[in-house]
Amino acid sequence: MRTVSSRPASHWTPEQIPDLSGRTAFITGGNSGIGLETARVLVRHGATVILAGRDQRKLDEAADALRVEWPGAAVETTVLDLGSLASVSAAAAGLAGTRPVDLLVNNAGVMNIPERRTTTDGFELTFGTNHLGHFALTAGLLPALLRAPAARIVTVSAVAATWRVGRLDDLMSERRYGPMRAYAKSKRANVVFTAELARRLAGTSITPVVVHPGSAMTNLQQHNQGPLTRAVIGITRHIAMGSPQGAAWPSLFAATSPDVVSGGFYGPAGRDQTSGTPKRLNLPAGAGDPAEGARLWSESERLTGVHLQP
Repeated sequence: MRTVSSRPASHWTPEQIPDLSGRTAFITGGNSGIGLETARVLVRHGATVILAGRDQRKLDEAADALRVEWPGAAVETTVLDLGSLASVSAAAAGLAGTRPVDLLVNNAGVMNIPERRTTTDGFELTFGTNHLGHFALTAGLLPALLRAPAARIVTVSAVAATWRVGRLDDLMSERRYGPMRAYAKSKRANVVFTAELARRLAGTSITPVVVHPGSAMTNLQQHNQGPLTRAVIGITRHIAMGSPQGAAWPSLFAATSPDVVSGGFYGPAGRDQTSGTPKRLNLPAGAGDPAEGARLWSESERLTGVHLQP
């Protein structure tokens, strides 16, 4: 799983993933959508997969389904609410001191929350879940990641990271709130965080990578939608949106390919980047700026009280 080159990912498919026996992967939002599809492929290639999510019943159902599909699959579960720093700390503490973690997939997220809401700790819900929760989780699992011979941290962003409305100011959306503005802000933070993490982890055994999955119909798109939006999605899902299976390809490529570059941004190569084999993309404008990375890092530490040190 160590980075060795930056060759293009021509015609890559999950069938090229090597044997992952002895490797442990931790996936947030692993009980549904892209997270579950990522878990399914990793399990099939021999990895031990820890599914993390808010609902133990749903986690158990997902784990049972994977074991039925792949008898003998090594699947574990842990309850994790990214909107609660106490939950994040507990989930990380339960693992950090026990064994190496070879792969952390920061996959879970929320979007399109109609009105401004807050997490348990008072953060704007979208930014607090999509960025700050994963920032704190990465910090908590860092000791376990450093114990692995060549770990990777894959953070799932979105095309929204390129939108101009996602500027990293007013992080808590206190001056102005818009559902997709907050989402774009959180997804840009995922990219800026990964670029800064790569700089800070240079010289260690960890490779941070950020991906976007293209467009796929998952529980994320269905969150808090009105009847008209649901009807439109029902029509367009078969026209413009890829499947969760295909949308997991960038995460799987970033997690396993020897062609991945630390700090790189990967997404589907198909038309409009909605689907297709993964390829390396340009970072959104300014997202690789060390000054922006340092500002986001400092503010994330201040807000969470968590210090992420290699």
